[in-house]
Amino acid sequence: MKAKLALLLASVAMAGVALLMPAQAQMQKVKVATEGAYAPFNYKDTNGQLQGFDVDIAKALCAKAKFDCEIVAQDWDGIIPGLLAKKYDAIIASMSITEERKKSIDFTQKYYQTPARFIAKKGSGIQISEAGLKGKTVGVQRATIHANYIHQTYGNVVNIKEYDTQENANLDLVAGRLDLILADSVVLQEGFLKKPEGAAFEFVGPELRGKIFGEGAGIGIRKEDTKLKDAFNAAIKEIRADGTYKKINDKYFPFDVYGPEPAMTN
Repeated sequence: MKAKLALLLASVAMAGVALLMPAQAQMQKVKVATEGAYAPFNYKDTNGQLQGFDVDIAKALCAKAKFDCEIVAQDWDGIIPGLLAKKYDAIIASMSITEERKKSIDFTQKYYQTPARFIAKKGSGIQISEAGLKGKTVGVQRATIHANYIHQTYGNVVNIKEYDTQENANLDLVAGRLDLILADSVVLQEGFLKKPEGAAFEFVGPELRGKIFGEGAGIGIRKEDTKLKDAFNAAIKEIRADGTYKKINDKYFPFDVYGPEPAMTN
């Protein structure tokens, strides 16, 4: 009798495992790229592990979408080519949604939106205008909306230096090789001005928004991967609705980085 009972229990257990296996097998593996040099949105800690708002958002979205995600670091210059070459499946790296980028890749809805600003040495008296910037040297990270803006708006009056990372632009500002830098205001506030090396510097000029700066930061997806885009869009809505987004936001910022709600479309 005991032997029959043991056999029955073993059969039930095996059936349970069999029922679980298809669900596990269905978990889609998704590789996500981030830069790892854009604090506080994405950076590497002292152990070389990827951290930051983008990374936490990526993990939360993957959990909601039931994806088995791997997050990898990729230099900014090659981040779109890497997506197109199928080195990874999505970009979650504070990439602004712009018409230019939409020519080669697709995007989800935004997951945050913050303005750009200039920084200069305290007391510089620099005015953000053609006359005020004439002859000045401005640093920007290359292949960004900020680089596009400075080239298109003030390229005829300023000297432009482009950098592989925002951190290197910051270093040259501190070293006196630049008069100003231009980048995302939150990145500059949290990743530079609040640090000892940023103590002698300040924002100059207004917050910069508008078409050239895009529609906010979205998740970059290959154009053909519509199901992946839909899954991430649904996950963004879920984490916004259930408080997960706010919890991550509040871990990094004392204000809401999401920005205005997207306009409703029919």
